[in-house]
Amino acid sequence: MNRHVLSLLVKNSSGVLSRVVGLFSRRGYNIDSLSVGKTENPDISRMTICLNGDDDILEQCEKQITKLQEVISVENLKPEQSVYRELVLIKVNATDENRGKINEIVKIFRSKIIDVSKDTLTIELTGDESKIEALMKLLSEYGIEELVRTGLTALERGDTTIIKRNNLRI
Repeated sequence: MNRHVLSLLVKNSSGVLSRVVGLFSRRGYNIDSLSVGKTENPDISRMTICLNGDDDILEQCEKQITKLQEVISVENLKPEQSVYRELVLIKVNATDENRGKINEIVKIFRSKIIDVSKDTLTIELTGDESKIEALMKLLSEYGIEELVRTGLTALERGDTTIIKRNNLRI
């Protein structure tokens, strides 16, 4: 099973997310991660969908997705040609004795503390999956109280855009 990252440009309309996700669930494909947001054009949203499967599953997904009326384009983003990022917020137990150690870890990872309470610190980190996993592993010894991850967001490297490459008119 290979990991695939699909970047979809879709019309920013009501129900488009439901239709795309429904397509995956009807066919029994599991979405590992999904992030959606507006693009530089407020009429268009970008969906980044991560899934695991062989090339046949990927091909089927791409064909089915492109049939949806609201879908403008679908691209399979290759890791060597793309930038992948994720945001994580981690609430970790913090005592007077270990706050300094946690702060050093935060500095090493170029993350930041965004909330301080009597018993916890909330840390924000943006990075690739391996960086996030490494921070979580180090902080786990202090006790992670809560954690939330945004899911992968990705763009193709360089100055070529999906719209330019495919000569799309929007």
